[in-house]
Amino acid sequence: MSAILLPLTEGTSVDWEGFDAHVVRTFDANLVPAINMDTGYGNLIDAGTRIETLRRTQSLAGGRDFVAGAFVGDQAGADFDRSSYAASMEQIQSFGGTPIIFQSYGLAHQSDDQIIQAYEAIASDCDSFYAFELGQMFAPFGQIYSLDVYEALMGIEKCLGAKHSSLSRELEWQRLNLRDRVRPSFKVLTGNDLAIDMVMYGSDYLLGLSTFAPDAFAIRDELWLQGDSRFYELNDLLQYLGTFAFRRPVPAYKHNAAMFLKLREQIKTSLTYPGSPERPSSDLDVLSQIREDLQRLIGVHATPLVV
Repeated sequence: MSAILLPLTEGTSVDWEGFDAHVVRTFDANLVPAINMDTGYGNLIDAGTRIETLRRTQSLAGGRDFVAGAFVGDQAGADFDRSSYAASMEQIQSFGGTPIIFQSYGLAHQSDDQIIQAYEAIASDCDSFYAFELGQMFAPFGQIYSLDVYEALMGIEKCLGAKHSSLSRELEWQRLNLRDRVRPSFKVLTGNDLAIDMVMYGSDYLLGLSTFAPDAFAIRDELWLQGDSRFYELNDLLQYLGTFAFRRPVPAYKHNAAMFLKLREQIKTSLTYPGSPERPSSDLDVLSQIREDLQRLIGVHATPLVV
């Protein structure tokens, strides 16, 4: 799965042509687009934009699967807002998507037993869903759960998997071991953009980094599947990009993503959504070099390597 950046023309005006093309490129790379995630400013966009992204993705999907963030905004100390989550999930499902449950203060900042009960309620209000652990380096309302909570999530049949964004290999390895022991079909979706080789250990992925170049990630994945040693050179370059883009402050990676897609002439501007942190213009020098190296590996038109 690959998060979709929401490109802009100015202010909060969306580059819909660029958005559509980005979704199509992601589908064409045989990746599952993830709409309205952190990469798509899911905690900042208004209701109209959220609906339009879903409508457009459904139209472009042609029956193919996609996932979308179910976000409920609240404040520290708030109670779990079951009705708002149910409405968000219903909206996503009405457009043919599968919800990914963004955390909120009311959902994630409770006792373990209360968190489990909240997810059981979520399951009763939808067809199926993915959970989401979000480290606070990404958002203040995030929380990394205990392994007891994670195992309880695996016990909820409608919970198909969980995106794990702690940026910790150790915590993710613990979850992989638990998955293998408890529920092998459960998807551990790495969100560790500082360790994208977690696929080598059995993770699936839902990354923000793959929005920079879904075509390159598709080639990388195929090389790994085929046991081709060229996987390592391409993975190393993509990891260099991830280490650079996801440095502190981590949420500013979205500005780097816009810069990179603009350098690839795939969106109109490198603007980031108001309220999201920005990077210095000097980042363009590094990103330009990475783009050139990436084109050397995959070709100017992203023609797949022979495997």
